[in-house]
Amino acid sequence: MTRVSRRRLLGTGALAAAGAAAGAAAAAPSAAARTAPASSASSADVVVVGAGLAGLTAARDLVAAGRSVIVLEARDRPGGRVYGLPLADGTTTEGGAEFIGPTQDRIAALARDMGVETFRTYNTGKNVYFRNGKRSLYETDGILGAVPPDWGVIDLQIALLRLGEMIKTVPVGEPWKAPKAAEWDAQTFHTWSRSNSLSSGARFLMDAFASSTLSVRSQEVSLLYVLHYAAAAGNESTPGTIDRLINTRNGAQESRFAGGPELVPNRLAERLGGIVRYNAPVRSIVTGSGGVTVHADGLTVSARRVVVAMSPAIAGKIDYSPALPASRAQLMQRYPMGSIAKFVGVYDTPFWREDGLTGQAVADSGAIDATFDNSPPDGSRGILMGFINQANIRRLDGAPEAEVRAAGLASFTKLFGDKAANPRMTAVQRWDNEMWSGGGPTGVAPPGALTAFGPALREPCGPIHWAGTETSDYWTGYMDGAVRSGERVAKEVDAAL
Repeated sequence: MTRVSRRRLLGTGALAAAGAAAGAAAAAPSAAARTAPASSASSADVVVVGAGLAGLTAARDLVAAGRSVIVLEARDRPGGRVYGLPLADGTTTEGGAEFIGPTQDRIAALARDMGVETFRTYNTGKNVYFRNGKRSLYETDGILGAVPPDWGVIDLQIALLRLGEMIKTVPVGEPWKAPKAAEWDAQTFHTWSRSNSLSSGARFLMDAFASSTLSVRSQEVSLLYVLHYAAAAGNESTPGTIDRLINTRNGAQESRFAGGPELVPNRLAERLGGIVRYNAPVRSIVTGSGGVTVHADGLTVSARRVVVAMSPAIAGKIDYSPALPASRAQLMQRYPMGSIAKFVGVYDTPFWREDGLTGQAVADSGAIDATFDNSPPDGSRGILMGFINQANIRRLDGAPEAEVRAAGLASFTKLFGDKAANPRMTAVQRWDNEMWSGGGPTGVAPPGALTAFGPALREPCGPIHWAGTETSDYWTGYMDGAVRSGERVAKEVDAAL
């Protein structure tokens, strides 16, 4: 046998054995698997920091290539920003990433491999639009798609056509190489939207686009970043578009995962078995002539290579010795997370469906600015989900849960009527206050960051390699981007070993 074929044969056997031992159909790690050792030392070919989709995918592929791997995860669970939010009755709902749509090929393939099916997001009926104190309804299958019919919609369409032409010139994965990269990265999306629209309606809807997709104000994000975010909403054969980002039908919100998206990382972690160590936050990474030494709570691992599979902002909390190159260190200071929480109300039935509504809404006031129907596939109960984004969640930072609950229900009632005021139970996931994420759904680039430091997103620093959805070419910021980054970094590391 050649060296490569032998490694791959051994790796495939190791992965299969891990799956047999752990039970691939299990939904979550066992209590024993979640417990980090009190104090121990280990060694491996590769250490993966982070057991989100990126880190787990990288570990899967490296094990299949015959490499020994240890995955260190700070939380007591896998999945990262993919999370099943516990409800008071012992069930869960989507507390983090949840949707899957066309061209998201890699997360779709991983879900199939893990035996997790998808179903269509409820999208029958009319959407709710609340603006300037007025509630109106609009069709979801009209020529405007998910865009509400505000009086400034013609103005908006002209601006979107301009954006579409700009998006076509942005190289996927390398936006800093766009012909007008310097010009576009020198301004915010807010600046551009005000220079290319006249109506308050068009400006509000462009602000709502930034808020609903990135959980930031349009003043906080580079125009170049927004253009690339849309360019990345496709695959190698299908160019990305804004429509694919914002639409439910034929868009990024088209489908959900039966049983919850957390089943995907949970089952992958179970298949990997004991190589995934929980409650082991990494505190420092020391690079030496023989490779790296990774120090985590209760565990020190020596390895030839390390994969840091997390957002740039959280990766920046690790101590690196010697210091990282300035380009990478400066990038991690300039790539903040969006600000978001998810609020859910659980009802006996999805009553909005009886009222001819999809459960989707956009609002210009209140705590919640966008909603979706998060009910189970059979509609046996109703679950409304609302995004509390950017300034809204920052305003509620530190507020008691009762205050957040009251604000969320006030928004639901305004959008869907008095039936929304009295749910059976509510729950909230505040990603801004989750210490191992620091916000969500993704890291974003303010003006100047991509053109100055963009290549450092993926460029290895000696034996240190970088993964995470922020580093992906296609579908950056999404579950598909996380999986793609794990597949990419595994090939990169395997070739370097």
